[in-house]
Parts: sequence; C-alpha cells; structure tokens
Amino acid sequence: MIKKIAIWCFCLSILSIQFISAEEKFLSLKKNKTNVRYGPSIDRSIKYVYRKINLPVKQIDKKENWRRVIFFDNNSGWIHWSQLKPSNSIIILEDKILYKKPSNFSKPIAKLEKGRLLVLKKCENIWCNVKTYNYSGWVKTGNIWGSIK
Repeated sequence: MIKKIAIWCFCLSILSIQFISAEEKFLSLKKNKTNVRYGPSIDRSIKYVYRKINLPVKQIDKKENWRRVIFFDNNSGWIHWSQLKPSNSIIILEDKILYKKPSNFSKPIAKLEKGRLLVLKKCENIWCNVKTYNYSGWVKTGNIWGSIK
C-alpha cells in the first residue's frame, strides 16, 4: 500500500512540474494596439496600452481566455488571448552586428542597438535570420529577450 501511494505521489509531482512549466512561454503581440489590464476580465481597468506589433511577451499565468504576461521592461498585466500569437520576435539585450550570412566573417550590414525588436524568419544553431525595419540579415542569438524556438 505504501509503495502504491509513493508511486502516485511521484506521478502527481511530475505532472504538476509539467503543468507549471507549460504556463511559462513566449508569445508576441498580434496588434499595433494592445490593452493590458489589471485583471483577467474586460471589466477590469486598463493598466497601460502597448503600441508595438510583434513585441515579445512572456506568459506567466493563464485564466480561461486571459494570459498574464510580463514585458521586457518588467511591466506585467493581463491580455486576452485573441491579442496574442506564437512567438515570432526577440529583443536584443546588447548591441549586435547584423550580418549578410550566418558567420562572423560575413559582410556586416548594420549595427543594431540594445532594445531593438527583431522579427524572426528562421534560426539555425546560434544564428537567426531576422528582419527589422529596412534591414534583413543574420544575428547571433545570445543575450536576447524572447524565444527562438
């Protein structure tokens, strides 16, 4: 009997760990104007408004159709799921060089400053093909906010 209880406790602990880790993931803002609310309801007041399509956010909780997210600048709040999409962007946390090809020996295209939003096209190993404003090229993936998966 004790062995069965121990097995059940072990299985429940594994399931709860998977459930907790499933809550946290990166998403991106779907619209150019997104309301962030104090709580998970249309009746809750708007805390602030983000005006940046593709901005990466980290989901830290969910309740029905609402997602609690944290932003790059440590602001947090609730957003309706319809205003979010799978992650397709990153923010660089340090100045980076945008290269023509995924190599340090490739031709540099531009210097990108810390805090720049980059929309992901595809990633390979430690490099991602990105687009930002009028530039397109490859950057190394270290020191970023967002997910490259």
